[in-house]
Amino acid sequence: MSAAEAVTRAHREQWARVVAALTRRFGDLDIAEEAAAEAFATAVERWPADGVPPNPGAWLTTTATRKAIDRIRRENKRDDKQREARMVHDDDPPEPLGALDDERLRLIFTCCHPALAMQTRVALTLRMVGGLTMPEIARAFLVTEAAMGQRITRAKSKIKAARIPYRVPAPEDLPARVRGVLAVLYLVFNEGYLATGPDTDPVRHDLTAEAIRLTRLVRALMPTDGEVAGLLALMLLTEARRTARVSAAGELVPLGEQDRSAWDAGLIAEGHQLMHERLASGEAPGRYQILAAINAVHTSARDVRDTDWSQVVALYDQLVRLDPSPIIALNRAIAVAERDGPEVGLAAVDTLGDNLAGYHAYHATRAELLRRLGVGRESRAAYDRAIELAGNTAETAYLSRRRAALGDG
Repeated sequence: MSAAEAVTRAHREQWARVVAALTRRFGDLDIAEEAAAEAFATAVERWPADGVPPNPGAWLTTTATRKAIDRIRRENKRDDKQREARMVHDDDPPEPLGALDDERLRLIFTCCHPALAMQTRVALTLRMVGGLTMPEIARAFLVTEAAMGQRITRAKSKIKAARIPYRVPAPEDLPARVRGVLAVLYLVFNEGYLATGPDTDPVRHDLTAEAIRLTRLVRALMPTDGEVAGLLALMLLTEARRTARVSAAGELVPLGEQDRSAWDAGLIAEGHQLMHERLASGEAPGRYQILAAINAVHTSARDVRDTDWSQVVALYDQLVRLDPSPIIALNRAIAVAERDGPEVGLAAVDTLGDNLAGYHAYHATRAELLRRLGVGRESRAAYDRAIELAGNTAETAYLSRRRAALGDG
């Protein structure tokens, strides 16, 4: 492994741990993130020349701690003698972990403070805990990188101005924060399921596995929460298809073309069991439970031709009432096209153009439906736009092959 690859792997595996350790020690998210960023920048400079250290995580944490101490000294924002004594000679016993034993999950709950707007909580936590880059977060929210940077900066400023403490949330705090926590975990999972950056692996198992691990911990904390169970089921049913999603040639394999014998039967069984438990509860399902139910329909079909598209559309009808976002509407239109034909589906897709003009999946969907309708010229143009916007390398390869099959006539 090259030094550059080692830094990339360390970033994925250690970012949240470094940020969490520094935040717990210094009580300042801004200092923690900037010191962590400086430590990784130093690694980029030094590891190629000096070699990768035996314990990259410890090296990064130590370097980041020194960077944080240097910054605090320069800014002179603390009671120097008392504060520096705590930092350099940190002999205090660790604080009790309280309701959360996992440090990364504790930091997620802390960032998801109800004093912050929901989207701000999610964006901040993705940056501080998930270690996602600003471009990755911006793509997840379908906004510009500059706008997302401003949003995160404002969130940090509010934390400082309101003196929101970094602390372990008490059990009674958890229900007020869990919605934001689930949103964060879902977006981290999605970034792993279909990575948006052109310079990363198309499927990042490190992110999907960590999102599932943390969601299991949330479920252990809140075993009666239906949306927690729904999100876990959704992740398991999606992760079950991971090994079938990218071909040996590096192309994305759509759901309808996947080798279903390669799906993980154990994960599917666990996901279905969670959904059966939620149905038996008699409670009205929330967003994640409905999404999991849609995935349960797909993973119940032995062949794509056995898919109950009427049930899928009915579930999307429920979901649209809870979440009338254009992306949900797009996914519903795809299901409608399978049930009622490409012409009906295309009519539904075309109503979303104003909201999804910068979203590659919108153009990829139009391209496929236009291809099925035999409208070659418009299909080629839609494929071209989808390829231009797509960041995932496997998805780009798949779209490029489909576009090439249409020729230039």
